[in-house]
Amino acid sequence: MSLKTWSFVQARLLALVAAAAVLWACNPVVHRFDRTTVAASLAKGNDAALVIGEFPLMKVTDGDTIRVAGLDASMRLLGLDTEETFKRKSEYMEFDKGWERYLAEAQAKTKSPVKIPTPMGEEAKKFAEAFFKGVRTVRLERDHPKEIRDFYNRYLAYVFVEKDGKTYNYNVECVRAGMSPYFSKYGYSRRFHKEFVAAQEEARAAKRGIWDPNKQHYTDYDRRLEWWNRRGDFIQAFELQAADHPNWIVLTHWDAIERLQSRVGREVVILGAIGDIRETAGPTKVLLSRRRTGSLPLIFFDKDVLARSGAIEHRGEFVVARGVLTKYFNKYKKQDELQIVVTTPGQIQHEVLAPAAPAEEAADVPKDTTQEPGAKEPGPEDTAQPAAADAGDAPAEPRDNDAAEREDSLAPPGAAD
Repeated sequence: MSLKTWSFVQARLLALVAAAAVLWACNPVVHRFDRTTVAASLAKGNDAALVIGEFPLMKVTDGDTIRVAGLDASMRLLGLDTEETFKRKSEYMEFDKGWERYLAEAQAKTKSPVKIPTPMGEEAKKFAEAFFKGVRTVRLERDHPKEIRDFYNRYLAYVFVEKDGKTYNYNVECVRAGMSPYFSKYGYSRRFHKEFVAAQEEARAAKRGIWDPNKQHYTDYDRRLEWWNRRGDFIQAFELQAADHPNWIVLTHWDAIERLQSRVGREVVILGAIGDIRETAGPTKVLLSRRRTGSLPLIFFDKDVLARSGAIEHRGEFVVARGVLTKYFNKYKKQDELQIVVTTPGQIQHEVLAPAAPAEEAADVPKDTTQEPGAKEPGPEDTAQPAAADAGDAPAEPRDNDAAEREDSLAPPGAAD
């Protein structure tokens, strides 16, 4: 090969390498993250399991929602709950009636704190867009190695980015900017609690974002924080005690069902949130939320025990249920499933509800509404076994993520993968 030919070949090779580099920069390799990847990361131990991975950033949807390439599901950003953005013409029309009227009419429709589009929601989205401008790759991490997904199957994550030679936790910085309160509704951050608290205090003192009285945003954050922190305290107290008791189980942990299966016939103590409550001709079924397609039923044959347990009043709240695990045969799914039969009110322990908001939580509890065609609630003939079978845990239709975010379910945050 002549020198001229060799020079030409080298030039072509360099051109191809450069083109490949540009192509990768525009379209980075996307490594899929799915159940297999989850299992592999969990097998490496707790520290390694906290890291979900690095992913190309695809889109900023709003203040607490981003999209990345490679995940097999959407995400819920931990510790954040920014206000909603306007997505429909009808929402703008309602807002055009005037801020005070718009807020009052929305609040009149629910006993829960409102979840509506606001100018503050739009500002939070602009903050996120500015924060992630120029960022091509983000690192996602968990708060707890066993808390992987939420009730709606979304990954639970902190988002880290590298900017100007520094690493930033977007979740904390969003709170520091006043775009969101420290959202502890499903429990305090185990890794960054102090950072979140400090960021919120800084934003509040500086009257940034939601803490600015001159901006149009929700006006009841003190009430929300009192409620969320009360729940956070309850969850934290259970987790501290559970560390020394192998039969104390957080229902949302990925290995909860496996641990429960190994304790059939023995007493367990379970932390979960009360979701749907089903009255039947026989027992009443109080479902502890786990995933949208599956819950753990607490079975009440005695209506007086149900009334005195406080389960109905605490729908949507976290409770601690104690009892002996048994199995029953679900004739619709044709498989054995777990349950706890409650015979005394003391088997259900719960926090004291704040007098100012005794029923605010009930309105936005996600119901486990899945039911196979033709399925019915059991009649008296089905009550000979500890609990009547039902089709309540049949597969559900996929839920739109925006709807899930708007509902902001009271179901617990994590669930087994």
